[in-house]
Amino acid sequence: MKEILKLNAISPLADKVLGKDYRLTDSSDAPIAVMLRSFSMHDYPLPDSVVAVARAGAGTNNIPVADYAEKGVVVLNTPGANANAVKELCLTALLLASRGIVDGIEWVKTLTGDDIAKQVEKGKKKFAGHEIMGKTLGVVGLGAIGVQVGNNAVRLGMNVLGYDPYITIDSAWKLNHNITKTDSLDNLFEDADYITLHVPLTDGTRGLINKTAIARMKDGVNIINLSRGELCVNADIIAAVKSGKIHSYVTDFASPELTGIDGIIVLPHLGASTEEAEDNCAVMAAQELSDFIENGNITNSVNFPSCASPRTGKCRITIIHRNVKNVLNSITDIVSGAGINIENFVSRSRGDHAYAILDTDSDINAKLLSAIEKLDNVIRVRKI
Repeated sequence: MKEILKLNAISPLADKVLGKDYRLTDSSDAPIAVMLRSFSMHDYPLPDSVVAVARAGAGTNNIPVADYAEKGVVVLNTPGANANAVKELCLTALLLASRGIVDGIEWVKTLTGDDIAKQVEKGKKKFAGHEIMGKTLGVVGLGAIGVQVGNNAVRLGMNVLGYDPYITIDSAWKLNHNITKTDSLDNLFEDADYITLHVPLTDGTRGLINKTAIARMKDGVNIINLSRGELCVNADIIAAVKSGKIHSYVTDFASPELTGIDGIIVLPHLGASTEEAEDNCAVMAAQELSDFIENGNITNSVNFPSCASPRTGKCRITIIHRNVKNVLNSITDIVSGAGINIENFVSRSRGDHAYAILDTDSDINAKLLSAIEKLDNVIRVRKI
């Protein structure tokens, strides 16, 4: 039985997808794979037996992706599986930013006496806000979540600007035709009444919202960050909120300096925390792991290219290698030199690494596998 180590609680639906040949467990000395949500693996002693790590969610900054690529460990994620949950929270955040809902609720809790209704009518004015209809929303990042947020904002009567220089064809097809796509982040900052962030945390996006960016924005802008806390420079956000430049900042990422400040609403990381989202992510992660372990197919990897092929022939091997010249020629020379016919050969590359699937009409023995493994720049070979 193949063991998959879970480093966080995972929906039991994953067990149903994996089936009786697998065991999803909290403890294993030699798991074939790892499944997790938010657990940080940067200092985690990864067993040599692990061939893949699946994140039940989209972000993978809690996983040393580049290091794992060099170890021949494929890191998978589940883009879009929790998109609806985050979209719904983002729409909620739009309303929280616009009206004094949170402060009003807390104020009502302090009221006493039989005339609470009268007290409410007398004091509610200080919690009055403004409507989102007719306002301009700038969506930074048009992936699975950003597209849904933008499309639903249009239905709520907002004008929507979208920015994403790396938008996929699939996302572009799903984007509402009323959304204006801009090629300038500065233009989005200047025109938006609300700005919502839906981009991964990278060296290029870290500190994206800083004092320079804020200076370009409208006075009284509202910023929503449900993606990653480090996308915003907290000190600059706080200064802008206190000065009135930012009307409201809603974030899903708590930090000591953000709490207790008027105009800043800190949510307890609720973005993907719905039963449905956790189920969707677990099912998708389990499907990806199963297909990779059983067939060598890679779908939604963040450190290797997508690469999949229907199984043909008698034997399949997969090879993870560095993306340099002559590696593939050396592999095929070894196989064909042993008199084995290659029925199917698929190879894909991504950055410094590449992945190949090779189907043959006869078995590849341990001696041949060892010869392939010893080739320069070959990182990992699996026989499936």
